[in-house]
Amino acid sequence: MASSSTPVTPLLYSCIAHNNTILSECTTSAVSQTSSLASVILPKIEHNTPQKLTYTHGSHHIHYIAEAPSDHPEHPSAGGLTFLVIADASLGRRIPFGFLFEIRRRFLEQFPAETTDYAELPNYGAASYNGQLKKFMVDYGTTSGGKDDAISNVQREIDDVRGIMTRNIEGLLERGERIDLLVDKTDRLGGSAREFRVRSRGLKRKMWWKNVKLMALLTLVVVLIVLAIVIAVKN
Repeated sequence: MASSSTPVTPLLYSCIAHNNTILSECTTSAVSQTSSLASVILPKIEHNTPQKLTYTHGSHHIHYIAEAPSDHPEHPSAGGLTFLVIADASLGRRIPFGFLFEIRRRFLEQFPAETTDYAELPNYGAASYNGQLKKFMVDYGTTSGGKDDAISNVQREIDDVRGIMTRNIEGLLERGERIDLLVDKTDRLGGSAREFRVRSRGLKRKMWWKNVKLMALLTLVVVLIVLAIVIAVKN
């Protein structure tokens, strides 16, 4: 969950994984769907060839760099690494990919392929890198210097970020996975609906008591009028 002290950044979630094993991750958004998206996409990523890809999903873009054994011929386990970030769609692609190039470079410095068997690392086996992810998510998402660095990184690594393929996530997912993401979204909507129903019941109860009191008052007034008429007739 995002810390209340974390500045708001359009880089919402980031992780480094080896195949399906998440080694390090950071979430700056309270939206639970971001990590759900990552868990759906990671098993779909192939490492036969190097990939730089963007998937679109509503207001979110999922960007990733996937390593391949050909990138690391002497250290094949590094060929299963994925560097992924989920960002607000309005951010475009230059800054997210600049961020990915930077965390990739620093991660491989901290966990060198020469001395690290990534396949042997357990879940969160590189959790010591979480702080770096958070720092760069904030820097690259909120500061002008960070954004400039991101664009410079992209320009150094690839000639044109428009060459990175973009796909809609719906084409990647099986029907059941689409339902899972829909359930996640409807769960959050359902919470709001439940709150609305509770408030509605409270309002109905209050209106019912108000009507009961009004009817009782009217009944009392009618009784008093009848009594007054009876007394007047007798007199």
